[in-house]
Amino acid sequence: MHMGAPYHEVMLASKHDQRVRDRFLKLARGLLPQGAQVLDFGAGTGIDARTYAAHGHRTLVYEPSEAMRDYLAQHCREEIAAKTVVPVATYLGCQAYAVTANFAVLNHFADHHELFRELARVVQPGGFVLASMLNPYYLGDARYGWWRANLINLLRHGHYGIASESGIHRFTPGVVARSAAPYFRLERLTPRGLGRLSDLYMFLLLRRV
Repeated sequence: MHMGAPYHEVMLASKHDQRVRDRFLKLARGLLPQGAQVLDFGAGTGIDARTYAAHGHRTLVYEPSEAMRDYLAQHCREEIAAKTVVPVATYLGCQAYAVTANFAVLNHFADHHELFRELARVVQPGGFVLASMLNPYYLGDARYGWWRANLINLLRHGHYGIASESGIHRFTPGVVARSAAPYFRLERLTPRGLGRLSDLYMFLLLRRV
């Protein structure tokens, strides 16, 4: 699993990942009021954080991986010096209009109930959580044995975990929405229709109640 500089280089070199990132950032920026503060949850190497900061959003960055944090400090050094990007050791106690979690950050959690309870203390009423999560219906994964083996779990329970180094879990949107209640409600889900079969990522917009 790539971390730090190798991760950064791979993400910037991938045209597919760049298209996904562009769609996510366009959606996030369209939802953010002018000058609103953002918490970039699982900020990686700071690619998204620099974009938010460049558009006038002071961005708190939380990243648990030391290798990612080290590269973020380099990639966002000017923004950190200007305090438009602010690394935080914990998201608890932060205050923001929105929390963004791009590229499957929330798929590293086996359960989201406690996380959303904590994020409800971060996000002000009327704000939102925007998450890019792995799409459990993506047919491109049907070539893998783990996808076929877990299809029944997906249909019965709406979620399953995969035994791997990264500890990835898959969730249906309904399971995420129920975990987010009563603090957040699912306001928007993309893609819909046939896109649910062809897109690797789904975007969930959860509005703070």
